[in-house]
Amino acid sequence: MPRAARRIAMFPLLGTRRFGPLFGVQFLGAFNDNLFRFGLLFLVTYRMLADSPEQAAQLVSVASGLFILPFVLFSGLAGQVADAVDKARAIRIIKFAEILIMAAGGIAIWLGSIPFMLAVLFAMGLQSTFFGPIKYAIVPQHLEGREITAGTALIEAGTYVAILSGQMAGGLVTPMMLMIGIMLVSCAGYVAALAVPSAPPAEAGGRVQANILASSWSVLQRVAQSRHLMLAALCGSWFWMIGIIFTSLFVPLVKNTLHASEGVANLFVAAFSIGVALGSLLVGRLQRGRVGAGPLAPALIVMAAASVDLYFAVNAFGGGDAELLMRPMDFLARGGGVRILLDLTLFAIAGGAFIVPTYAILMAYSEPAARAQTIAGYNIMNSAAMVVGALGAGALLSAGLGVSAVLLWTGLANLPVIGLALWLRRALPPREVV
Repeated sequence: MPRAARRIAMFPLLGTRRFGPLFGVQFLGAFNDNLFRFGLLFLVTYRMLADSPEQAAQLVSVASGLFILPFVLFSGLAGQVADAVDKARAIRIIKFAEILIMAAGGIAIWLGSIPFMLAVLFAMGLQSTFFGPIKYAIVPQHLEGREITAGTALIEAGTYVAILSGQMAGGLVTPMMLMIGIMLVSCAGYVAALAVPSAPPAEAGGRVQANILASSWSVLQRVAQSRHLMLAALCGSWFWMIGIIFTSLFVPLVKNTLHASEGVANLFVAAFSIGVALGSLLVGRLQRGRVGAGPLAPALIVMAAASVDLYFAVNAFGGGDAELLMRPMDFLARGGGVRILLDLTLFAIAGGAFIVPTYAILMAYSEPAARAQTIAGYNIMNSAAMVVGALGAGALLSAGLGVSAVLLWTGLANLPVIGLALWLRRALPPREVV
């Protein structure tokens, strides 16, 4: 077969009705989640509780927990519901619910009620929980086999660009702009949802367990009953664990080690998000329609190498005046600043190249009638992995290990995971691709 014939056109998928509207829905949803969350963060920190920094910090932690909590509690139920109904219809219902939730969010901002804001944030996390399994499970119903990896790459890249854009916009808008913005974006998401083609359940009469503990256990069993799906889920959860460690340590690394301003921390977040997006697109292009675990081991090696060089780059950089924090341009102009940023970007690019194949494997190899449940079980594992990562990093820091050393050992921990990636590659059964 000619080389050009094997190449799957990735970006033209955005212009098709079978993928373009879905991409728009998930992009706008991720953007709105972060616009609202970070808008509230800045509103509370810089306006409502400006004179109470400790209370503001506590509230930020509570808000983050409330947004993640629905993913832990309701992912199982969300997966079962998604497999039992037409996924396009479910998307429209979820996006209409988002309009109502954002209307409530606007009222909460107008009233200046922090408890109301937190309740809305929990509701936003709940609707995201129900949308999560659908946005991946619907892909194999609308894309051909050789398009799955390309579609997954676009979704991952779009998600990270949307997250970054939402976070940046949330820090720039006024309360009134935030109220208007979240409503406009949610309405645009609903309009895009109307164009998503029908995706009926693979089997009629799918079981839905109202008991959230039973449904969570059921979807976890869906993942565990297949060796290759379990291995893919473990690999993916590994990335989310190390990802939360890296991103959560950006601020202390920048402020306390590098003695740089919050602008430099934002630069790190941007580099990481853009890096994951680039890595997602790169692996989508290199795979040329193949669904497999081939990119995982090389990506792990690159992440380990980048973390080692990051450690030495940070130590060589030293740090500026602790009282006069460096601005972004000063940081980049100083020797070693660009090297640190490039290491972070390289780590993130490898991370994007690592996570896309795991999602593609989960979608391509899961049973069509239980695909959303497989993704839901994976989401539960991701949430648990992120909690373990956050607690583990905190424990290492409490034990006296420096921030750069924690990042070093986190990066080096990728090397043993190469064995897991190679095991997954051998475990994948032959698959017919159309």
